[in-house]
Amino acid sequence: MRLFLSSYRFGADPAPLMSLVGRPGRVGVIAAAADAWPRTARTSAVVSDVMPLTRLGFTAEEVDLRDYIGDDGQPRAAALRQRLDGFGMVWVRGGNTFVLRAQMARSGADRVIPELLASDSLVYAGYSAGACVMTPTLHGLDSSDDPAEVVATCGVEPRWDGLGMVGFAIVPHHPPAELPGAENAVPLEDVAAVRRTIDALRLAGIEYRTLTDDQAIVVNGDRTELV
Repeated sequence: MRLFLSSYRFGADPAPLMSLVGRPGRVGVIAAAADAWPRTARTSAVVSDVMPLTRLGFTAEEVDLRDYIGDDGQPRAAALRQRLDGFGMVWVRGGNTFVLRAQMARSGADRVIPELLASDSLVYAGYSAGACVMTPTLHGLDSSDDPAEVVATCGVEPRWDGLGMVGFAIVPHHPPAELPGAENAVPLEDVAAVRRTIDALRLAGIEYRTLTDDQAIVVNGDRTELV
């Protein structure tokens, strides 16, 4: 299993991701975390991720999970698996973690992606919401992401379980504490949301790891490291 889980895109350096992937090839961009956004904002978000991937040599194209939800509301998991079979990597952007989780369940991505990871057929790269959804729980993330957007966007109730591909929660966008005055460079409301998430995880006794926007967690087989 190969995972690249970051707070913001490539972190400080894309080299760890490139080492995990090898030669850049086709990558499917999943922007389901932005499904609650206005259409123009969502479209811009996809473009903003495709461009840096293209500069690294990837051939990037969107995989819209909404295309794999049947008219009857059932997942079209077989069709999604066939689509993802053509990619060496999926890139899962940030946004609302609860919306992303719901769309993964509705499309069958929460089954298909772990299966592809287990067979090492795919690299999973996700940042912010895309990283958080791979953990055991979304507990505490309601400090920054609104679970109510799930009902409005997806027509289902929010889920609080992640895919459990790592054994700890992830708290992204943590201020780099080793830098004097670092918190002043981060909007105060974001700092407060991070603190509330950490407090909720501590109170619940859930193991977690924080990530600054320069950091990422890389999983390669049995090895997990912070880069």
